[in-house]
Amino acid sequence: MHAFAALLDSLIYTRGRNAKLKLIVDYLLATPDPDRGWAMAALTGDLDLPGVKPAQIRALIEARVDPVLFRMSRDYVGDTAETVALLWPAPIPAPVAEPLSISAAVDALRHLSRTDAPAVLAAMLDRLDAEERFALLKMATGALRIGVSARLAKTALAQAFGLDVDAVEEVWHGLAPPYASLFAWGAGTGAQPTPADVPVFRPFMLAHGLEDAQVDLADYAAEWKWDGIRVQIVHVAGQTRLYSRTGDDVTGSFPDVAAAFTTPGTVDGELLVRGDAQGGSLEEGGAASFNALQQRLGRKTVSAKMLADYPAFVRLYDLLIDGTEDLRTLPWTQRRARLEAFVPRLDPDRFDISQVIAADSFTELEAIRAGARDAAIEGVMLKRRDSPYVGGRRAGLWYKWKRDPLTADCVMMYAQRGSGRRSSYYSDYTFGCWTADGELLPVGKAYSGITDEELKMLDGFVRRHTLARFGPVREVEKTLVLEVAFDSIHASTRHKSGVAMRFPRIARIRTDKPAAEADQVETLRRLVT
Repeated sequence: MHAFAALLDSLIYTRGRNAKLKLIVDYLLATPDPDRGWAMAALTGDLDLPGVKPAQIRALIEARVDPVLFRMSRDYVGDTAETVALLWPAPIPAPVAEPLSISAAVDALRHLSRTDAPAVLAAMLDRLDAEERFALLKMATGALRIGVSARLAKTALAQAFGLDVDAVEEVWHGLAPPYASLFAWGAGTGAQPTPADVPVFRPFMLAHGLEDAQVDLADYAAEWKWDGIRVQIVHVAGQTRLYSRTGDDVTGSFPDVAAAFTTPGTVDGELLVRGDAQGGSLEEGGAASFNALQQRLGRKTVSAKMLADYPAFVRLYDLLIDGTEDLRTLPWTQRRARLEAFVPRLDPDRFDISQVIAADSFTELEAIRAGARDAAIEGVMLKRRDSPYVGGRRAGLWYKWKRDPLTADCVMMYAQRGSGRRSSYYSDYTFGCWTADGELLPVGKAYSGITDEELKMLDGFVRRHTLARFGPVREVEKTLVLEVAFDSIHASTRHKSGVAMRFPRIARIRTDKPAAEADQVETLRRLVT
């Protein structure tokens, strides 16, 4: 546990990607099995210890220190694991025990019930120093947040053993921690794991932003970029799995889609909800807004009513594998032709194809994009016609060209402390717009889009203009206008204002504009798609 704690501590304070890679590579080469396998599971978010929950950890620390002291410290630090690690009291001296290894901790915790896990976890915390406690708690809750993506961790593993990272990612989701066969392959003591007869995840092909550039439509095909979640559907040996863009298995949230995909192969597409969100046919207009899809995201089980009220379907973009034939090395034009032949074999109530946009020039495409305000359209994809399907972002192959954001002038109402390096600042802002009667109603919350200097300025405003405090939240004087950018806006019964913004972020701080001149809720309602 000591080496893993030192790795986490170093990663937190290391900025550069290459420096982070070296830290992980050195750790993997110096750490024996199965500890390094469990460490990789923690770094990639694949470690599941269901018996340990954040509420239990809070109960453990509040039984050992003044609960008020813990809550005040947590508010200041911004991270529960770090706060508990620092506040945990030193135990009564006892005979020196064997150092706690990651594998010993995981073996002890992963099969325990929620009733038994807290006592075992507390006994472990008593044996560790502050850094080790932090590592154990982060590992146990699955909330590392140390600036390391799953892809970066897998890249480090590939570099450590001279493997191809795409080959590692291809079999990753077909293997279980602590990945003994993967490390045996890397060490040269075992065969390369293969995806045969296992519905494994293949890395998604991603796109660069187009920015202000233009492309020749003789070389690139244009498709709509739909506003759902990108999924990969795999059917192998009678098994079907749905994977999100990050490789998470979301089959349980969309059993209706999984049950309908029974044709051997692997497809890439956008998971959406039908246009009327009450069972309308695809021919009548297809997709609803992301707000409708959101009703089903993150659910481990889905009720019959939810399936009926929010029927899901997938708009297909690409065909990776047809039966057992891998098509990824073929150019896009050939894969597209194969996809068009593949789709008629699927359930038409659950699957359709993303149409190519007909445009003779980039100028004409630009006009078509500018006129698109469909609730389910996020922008345009530009795909080089001769591009193979390769994992990750490759320059010059695919571009995403998002539609221009909408904006509204809103008034800051509340502010909350951030987390991580922003834990000392009020960096999360709730903002509102006016009703016709002069009431200010919340319409959204944002924490991104501002520079460090702007963050300091807003933090100072919050501290100087606080009206009331509610735990970590401060109500502020309604005098500061924020120009908020957002991708789209939808009707919402959960908010008093009746609207919900999609991807809100702060575009400008409008110190020049009086709060009374901020936008009205009715203006936002007219933008609802």
